[in-house]
Formats: sequence, structure tokens, C-alpha cells
Amino acid sequence: MTLIDGWKKRKKGTPAESGRLEMKRIAGYVLMCLLFFLVLFFTLLASLQPPKYDLRVGQAAPEEVLSPKLIVDQHRTQQLRSEAMSRVEPVYRLDQGIYPEVKRDIDSLFDLVFEVREMEEVTPEEIVAELQDNMLGITGYQLLVLAETPVERLQNLQNYLYEIIAQRMNQGIKVADLQWEKGQIREYVGTLTEFEENLRETAVTIINSTIRPNEFLNVEATENARQEAEESIEPVVIRRGEAILRQGDRVTADRLALMRELGLVEGEYQPNYLLYAGITLVVLLVMLLFVGYLWQFHPVLLHQLDKLLLIVLIITLISLMTRPIFILSPYLIPTAAGAMLLSLLVDPRLALMANTMITLLVGLSTGNNVLMIMMGLVGGTAGVLSMMNTQQRGNIFISGVIIGAANVVMVAVFRLVGMHESVRLWMDLIYAFLNGILCAVLTIGSLPFWEYTFSILTPLKLIELSNPSHPLLKRLLMEAPGTYHHSIVVGNLAESAVNAVGGDGLLVRTGAFYHDIGKLKRPFFFKENQYMMENPHDKLAPSLSALIITGHVKEGLEIAVKHRLPVKIRAFIEEHHGTTLAAYFFHKAKSASSEPEKIDEHMYRYNGPIPQSRETAILMLADSVEAAVRSMENPTRDRIEQMVQKIIQGKLDDGQLEDSQLTLTELKEVRKTFTRILAGILHERIQYPEMDLKELKGKSP
Repeated sequence: MTLIDGWKKRKKGTPAESGRLEMKRIAGYVLMCLLFFLVLFFTLLASLQPPKYDLRVGQAAPEEVLSPKLIVDQHRTQQLRSEAMSRVEPVYRLDQGIYPEVKRDIDSLFDLVFEVREMEEVTPEEIVAELQDNMLGITGYQLLVLAETPVERLQNLQNYLYEIIAQRMNQGIKVADLQWEKGQIREYVGTLTEFEENLRETAVTIINSTIRPNEFLNVEATENARQEAEESIEPVVIRRGEAILRQGDRVTADRLALMRELGLVEGEYQPNYLLYAGITLVVLLVMLLFVGYLWQFHPVLLHQLDKLLLIVLIITLISLMTRPIFILSPYLIPTAAGAMLLSLLVDPRLALMANTMITLLVGLSTGNNVLMIMMGLVGGTAGVLSMMNTQQRGNIFISGVIIGAANVVMVAVFRLVGMHESVRLWMDLIYAFLNGILCAVLTIGSLPFWEYTFSILTPLKLIELSNPSHPLLKRLLMEAPGTYHHSIVVGNLAESAVNAVGGDGLLVRTGAFYHDIGKLKRPFFFKENQYMMENPHDKLAPSLSALIITGHVKEGLEIAVKHRLPVKIRAFIEEHHGTTLAAYFFHKAKSASSEPEKIDEHMYRYNGPIPQSRETAILMLADSVEAAVRSMENPTRDRIEQMVQKIIQGKLDDGQLEDSQLTLTELKEVRKTFTRILAGILHERIQYPEMDLKELKGKSP
């Protein structure tokens, strides 16, 4: 339902009917938004949902398996971290308090030996007996060696022991290395040739009995070092488009787990709530931005459900075409076709905004391909700009060529800057150019469907309708030539006046051509077609004549419906007389009646409605003015202007212009335009004198 139809229904209906109509309209908006959301949601979901593979551990991958999104490879990351932790050396701490204890034990032994040996008249056997209780576990033989060795030699040995133990313990002795250290000390002491062998053996025994580990594992520091090593390993990331498995690779448990996490395993449904949420937000954002744009720049469209449905359908269809065409080549996706259609059917500025929406959706469906996004934006903009003021269908093909050229330039630019790496450059360029041709074909092919389904009059459709070869206009010319020429003059008058007030001149001119097609049923009952013939109304009652004359509106509508003329053209047929009075027959009826006051005026009025737009109102004025001025004798500019002013004032007084939205300033411009054109058409001509051509024959003029 168009805006005019909706206005009429609301105008004529009762408050209750208007309320129900408003509820239905709101329900229509809600249903349309819901369907639009669902279609876009599932379209994007089908594009972004990754393919699934029927694979098991040990099987060979039939093709390269790519990651649909960025993900952390937990198995590989943990493997690298474990390796890094295993490379960390344990951290030990040196206990500085152990060496003094060892030295104290040695001092205690030697102090006891020296103390016992200082006793008077003590034999070595008695010294050994006194030293039997020492805590170092030295054998009796070795004690005897200590008892018999001179004191100076023992002091010298004691100093050697200090040096050996200090050297070893300052380097640190681990528990695990204690026996190895003892072996090293034994080898070293064995090289001390200045001491006898039995004394060297005793020294080794003393060291083995006193030395102990002084380097212990620092558990906390070791764990900290391992943790630092683990944290130093960055997570292994598999980015979108990177291979999880190459073709022919064997599937391992960790690769299968990764595929399962990504939802790539067939038969294992895993709802991807993040993907659902992301798509939902994108679709809602697109819808909100578009509604906001309409609210700010095209508020009238928000009240036109048919236009909104048209926009939604075009955007939806382009989105649905994306995935199938992407399989063939992404460069063939006809993003600009939507912009071209909306530029012709609705508004070029709206088409630019819609093209941005379509491009974003297509870009998202194709994996955020920057080249696809730029081709959509540049190609769509070129399409809209080249389609402005298009009045020939052939120009659409030229626009397609322009779009193709813009696409080729974008591919070339991306190749030059290194952002397009393809071994099929020439094929990509060909596809990019064919994209524009495909957009033109889709636009030309589908345009009649949109025009007819939504009763939209594009400039192209108006040009076709105003072509004299149209069947109705040919009939009008042949069957009612006077009406045809009247319509041509009225069309020129109305078009000039509408252009003067900023209206749609092409629409009103086309409407003027068809406004009187109802006269085709009885063409000779109308004065302009009664050339050199008797007027049939002279033999009819005024009421019957009025019925015939006013009936041409209804009959015109029937013809228009039969020939499927657009609704906007029908409005000119229906409204070009409004509810005006057929004054001639009304006064004729009153004159012939003995009781003129009983003549019902409504029987002699047209059924209306009165004009609902500036275009139909100006056509009404042009129709009346042309007929009135044509009947004038000796028309001059002043007389024409007075007649035009009189007719316009009469329509105002009769209430015929109340719903037309015409202002007094605009009516003044209309009056000036009518006067200028009619004065030019009916200009005074020179009377040529009669001359005898026979007398002039052979003579110079």
C-alpha cells in the first residue's frame, strides 16, 4: 500500500478503523524487522560457520583443514612450556655454617690428641686407649699413627686438612655429590708425597668422617625459576586461515582435540555462543544505524511500509547471493546492484547509505576481505553517482561499465601496494570488470519487477509511459485526437508549473497524458473531439449529459487498472477534476426546470477525491485553464492572465486545493507560468493578403 492509499484509508475510516489500521501497520513493521533480522542472522551464520570433517585419530586429512578463527594451541603451548621448565637448573643455597662445624670437629680431634700426648710417661698404647671414645670413627691403627707421629707433622697435616676441606666446601657440596667429592679428596691426598702412606690414609679417614654436604636445593627459588621459564613461553596461536592439518597429515589426538574445540568435527554439535552473539550485535547495529539514518534524513520513509519492505528485500537478496557467488569468485559479488536499484527506486542518498550496509555485510561474509569491502564501497558509490538523472535504460549498462572500471582500478591499486597476492591477477581483473556488467544486468532485469510490485514510478518508467507509441496513447490519438492534443498541451503547462515550484515535472507530464483516457469510451461526447459534427448533448437531458461527462473519471480508472498503469498515474485520472461542478449542465438543468431550486447540485459534481498532491492539483488547474483559454475569442496576455487568475481563485473558493499542500506563493508562480506559456501558444498572427499566383507567374516579386 502506498502512502497515498494509506492516507485515504485513514482519512475515510472511523477512529476505531484508524486504530486497527495503525495496529496492523505496527505489526507489519515488527514482522518485517523480525524477518530481516532472521534472514541476515542465518545468512551470516551460514557464511561464518566453519565446515565440519569426519575424521578420527590416525586417519589422513583429505584436504587442508584451516582454522576458522584465532585459537591458542594448548597442547603445543604446554609442550613448549614443559620443555622450558625442564631446562631450568635447580637452584641451590650454600650453608656457610657447615664448614665451621667441620673445622670444629677436626680441631676437637687434634686437640684431644695433643692433650693426651702431653701427659707424662704415656705410651702410644695408652694414648690409643684414651682416644678410643672419639666420635669420628677412626680405627685403632689410625689412632696409633696419630699417637706416634711427631707433633709438628700432625700440625702440618691438620693445616692441610683445613685447606682441603675449605677448598671443597667453599665450592659447595651437594648431597648427591658427597661420595664423588670424597673420592676426589682421596685421589688428591694420595698425591701428597710429603706424608707417609699410613698418615695419608688417616687424613682421608678424618676428612671422610667430618666432611658433609653444605649446598642444599632451594625449593622456592627453583620453583620461581621454573615458573619464570614457563611464563616466558608465549602461547602458540593458530590464526584464522592457518592450517591445523595439511592434506595427507595423520590426525593426532591433540589435533583432533583442537578441531573439536573449534567445532570442526562432524557429528559433535557445539553451540558457538560467541559467534551467535557477535552476529546478533552486527545485525542489530546495522539495523539501528539504518533506522537512525532514516529518522534523521528521510523521516517520511519511516511511515511508508512498502518502501521499507522494498529496501529490506533488496538488501536481503544481495546478502543471500553473496555466498553462492563467492564460491565461483569473490570478485563477482554484485554489491553495487543494490545501490543502483535503490538509487532508481527510492533515493540516491539513501542508496549510498544502503550500499555501505550491504558492503559491511558482504565483507563480513567473505572473511573481512579488505579488497572486497573497498570494491563494494567504491563500486557502489560510482554506480549511484552514474545513475543520477538516468532516463534511459541503456544508461544503466554504461553505469555497469563504470562500476567494472572502478573495480579493476581497486584490484590494480591493491596489487601495486602489495595487498593483493594472487597468481591469477588477470583473471581477477576480468572478474572485477564483469562484476559491473553483472550489476547492470541484474538492475535492468529486476527493475520492472520492483516497479510493478511496489507501484514505483522511476524516471525510466515515466519515460516509457510518456512514449507516444504506448498502446493507450496510440488509441487516444486515433480515437480521440482532440483529447490527445489537449492532453499534450495540458502536460506541457503542468510540467512547467510543477518545475517552477520544485515538484516532479516528469511525473505530472506523464500523468497529464493519461488523465483523460476515460474519454476513449465515448470520445464524441466531448467537445474537443466534435470536429464538424453535431453535439450529441443537444438531444440529451442535462442530468444524463452530466453523468456521461463526470463518468469519464471512473471509466478512465477502469482502463488504467486494465492496462496496469501505476497507482501514481491513476491518481491524476481520479483527482484531476476533484469534486468540481459540471457547471454548464448544472445551469442548463436549472434553466430548463420549472423548479430550479430543487435541482441537486451533487448530481452534477465529480466524485473526487480532491487533489492530494501538488502535482495532481497543478494538473487540475492546467486542465481547466487550457480548456477555458482555448474557448476565448481574441485572447491577449492580459485577458489570459485574468482568466487564469479567475480559474485558480475559483478552485480555491470551491475547496479543491485544500489537501494539495500548495502555498499561495506557489500558486502565484503557477499563475505566472500558465500565463507565459499560454500567451506564447495563442500569440497574435499576421494576416497574409490574398494574392493571385497566376498573375505573379513569371514576374519577379
